[in-house]
Amino acid sequence: MLELVVAHGVRPAAMERALRGYGDGIRRVADTESGWWRSDVIEPVLRAGKPFGMVGELTATFATELVPLADRAILALYHGHQANAWMRNIFEGVEMALASAGLHSRLEHPPAICFLDLTGYTRLTDERGDEAAADLARRLSGLVQGTSGRYGGRPVKWLGDGVMFYFREPGPAVRAALEMVQGATNADLPPAHVGLDAGPVLFQGGDYFGRTVNLAARIADYARPGEVVVSHEVVEASDGGGVTFSEIGPVELKGVTGPVRLHVAHRST
Repeated sequence: MLELVVAHGVRPAAMERALRGYGDGIRRVADTESGWWRSDVIEPVLRAGKPFGMVGELTATFATELVPLADRAILALYHGHQANAWMRNIFEGVEMALASAGLHSRLEHPPAICFLDLTGYTRLTDERGDEAAADLARRLSGLVQGTSGRYGGRPVKWLGDGVMFYFREPGPAVRAALEMVQGATNADLPPAHVGLDAGPVLFQGGDYFGRTVNLAARIADYARPGEVVVSHEVVEASDGGGVTFSEIGPVELKGVTGPVRLHVAHRST
């Protein structure tokens, strides 16, 4: 395998990084599987006072009947994730090539991608436990589902400490973001911060891909608690209704080539 990829011009160090990723991912799968088997099979058998030999019988059944099915399921999941990841690379590569050739024209009415994150979510759940985390997720879901829907958007996926949204238009997306940030405060949730970008996206497998998605996520990382930070593309495509923008200036964002013009959105007074 190594000889083949090196023969096609892949650097050995890059392949080593990929192999470490394979190993770490598979180890996590095995550890999760082992923990499930211990907590849901071995421990209940022993607590019930049944002979340990029953564990051996169950293990033999699992190995002969369930493992082959699990192997196929894991491989199918891997290929599904692989297809999405590779398509994302292809789409972003085409975008970069078009931009370099001066052929990447901007959409007149681009959609917007929004990332909302809760500040301090991980620390809060560590301190208060899983039940508090589940309650927080439930309240956040209730807040963002209704608000995004009123402004022509919808949650795409949940990210543990936040949510990714798709909006048909940037202007309503900004107003929704401001309302959600304020709503998080009113609902006694951890402070929210938002990043927004507007531009072309690729939809596949229930998810959105492309430079617009990546940039929105990086902007959200940059935003401070309580802020809605947007790209210049969002400002130019917004209808201005009830919102003003103050420019931060060109900012270097992690994982993004070149400085990005950013603005903070505010409700009009």
